[in-house]
Amino acid sequence: MRLLLAVWVALLSLVVSAAAETGLVRTQGKHFVTPDGKVLHIKGISLGNWLMPEGYMFKFEVAKAPRQIYGAFERLLGAERAASFWAEYRDRYIAEDDIRFIKSVGFNTVRIPLHWALFTTADGTMTGPGWALLDRVLGWARAAGLYAILDIHAAPGGQTGINHDDGPGYPLMFYVPRHRDLTVALWQAIARRYTGNPEILGYDVLNEPIAPYHDVATLNPRLEPFYRRVTEAIRAVDPGRIVILAAGQWSSSFDMFGPPFAENLAYTYHSFWASTKRDSIQRHLNFSNRYNVPLFLGETGELTDEWNERFRKLHEMHGIGWSFWTYKNLDTPSTVVSIARPDGWNEIVAFADGRTKVKPSDDVIQRATTQYLDSMRLPNATIRWSYLQSLGLKAAP
Repeated sequence: MRLLLAVWVALLSLVVSAAAETGLVRTQGKHFVTPDGKVLHIKGISLGNWLMPEGYMFKFEVAKAPRQIYGAFERLLGAERAASFWAEYRDRYIAEDDIRFIKSVGFNTVRIPLHWALFTTADGTMTGPGWALLDRVLGWARAAGLYAILDIHAAPGGQTGINHDDGPGYPLMFYVPRHRDLTVALWQAIARRYTGNPEILGYDVLNEPIAPYHDVATLNPRLEPFYRRVTEAIRAVDPGRIVILAAGQWSSSFDMFGPPFAENLAYTYHSFWASTKRDSIQRHLNFSNRYNVPLFLGETGELTDEWNERFRKLHEMHGIGWSFWTYKNLDTPSTVVSIARPDGWNEIVAFADGRTKVKPSDDVIQRATTQYLDSMRLPNATIRWSYLQSLGLKAAP
């Protein structure tokens, strides 16, 4: 027994030493560990709809995928004004005061969903407006004392097979080699650019891969080998970084995974509107116990404050960190910051969704989009303090 204890202490000291040397968060058994050897309990929020727009967060019901959203605004504004709108949108939706506020209320991590096309062209030229925006937000996170998790929400070709991967409605990335090659190249470019950056907690390789209604018998066996390939590409240029592997079937099942194929891996699942009792996460706990690996609840929420609190406490009871979805949204109580619905927005929605062919007047369009851009600024939005309290964070001042 004494010998085993001595071995365990020696191994622990090696892990702490390695983390301290790199200055990076690492995994240790079922835990995330900071460079000074302390267990990190992730309390995160996703910056959804910023670099990865989703239709429902504009109240669209048909124009759900990013390309459909971009198309709707181009029809409304024209190409030149639409480009200006999106540049202003990305500057305002997440600003420095948002990041400072996130830290001030008690979060310690932001999860940042990314769309591949903001960072690379289809031929693999690593350029686009996303790089400068990501550089900027990571700088703000560093200054605020926040960790960041980078998440490819929309991979080339689509990894999920639903609107929010901006693919064709099928997870073609797993079928088309050039899409996989580009995804790997993009991750390596990200890792090379941010190698050793201590504010980055980890790389969340794919959001919600392989929807359950596709050919899971064919696709599931392809997921872990792809993760292995991405991990090798990342580690070639950023060797100390945690790589986070999302479960299949909308990040709900680890059944297709074997033992960890590398060190410093973590595993993430998403769960919305589930039971707040242990039965809802038992299969994930079994996976973590079987392989002694850390779990991360990467997305949850969008229900009631009461459910938030119960589900959060369930995970904290079992030592599982979390990131709720999402930080900012349009006209909803189930978010940290709610944007007021602009005047005339229902007309914008009806046209974007094709329910009416009559374009709103220029006055309505100008007023609605201007109000939207103004209302998304933190000082002009509504903070849902009860939502924050449900996460065990700062209540209303």
